[in-house]
Amino acid sequence: MDPRRVLILHGWQGSEPGHWQRWLEDELRSAGQHVHFPDLPECDVPCPDEWGAALHAGLGALASSPGDGERVVCAHSLGCVTWFREAGRIAPALRVDRVALVAPPCPGAKVTELTRFYPTRAECDAVRAAAGHTRLVCADDDPYCPGRGAMEHWAEPLELIADLLPGQGHFNVEAGYGPWPAMRDWVLGLVPALA
Repeated sequence: MDPRRVLILHGWQGSEPGHWQRWLEDELRSAGQHVHFPDLPECDVPCPDEWGAALHAGLGALASSPGDGERVVCAHSLGCVTWFREAGRIAPALRVDRVALVAPPCPGAKVTELTRFYPTRAECDAVRAAAGHTRLVCADDDPYCPGRGAMEHWAEPLELIADLLPGQGHFNVEAGYGPWPAMRDWVLGLVPALA
């Protein structure tokens, strides 16, 4: 079986040392998978158009990676919002097999640097068409998605399969997310869910 081809998308301000995405990159490389983990442009003051272009470039890199292994996207935070924004523009040839969207922020967070990313104009059919399987992973206490959180803002209106992990915050280093074996196992196809 060919190695999986994995695109990791970080969020606003990147994934600092010790973040689960850095750990995941190392784990997947050690397991012989093809991993693309680009530094998205101007990550402290991000531009949605530039991040969208970087997403499409990353998907192109997956498609042109050697072999026929499954294509998987693993996004965190603003990387998820970028996916929602761009889903309707993903070319059929760049469609992926699976995507995990972890802790997408919502406009209610009122973070000035993120406001240009909203509204996403995400639609169920477009999100469905961008990947064979889309899974949302969220908490009930994410400070970047207040109220009923990502379940109300993203999962329900977009009809997404969701893993709700109570009390996990924003799934970042501050919330204790360095090593995350369940995510590694999901990317490798060893487990069907993260909850």
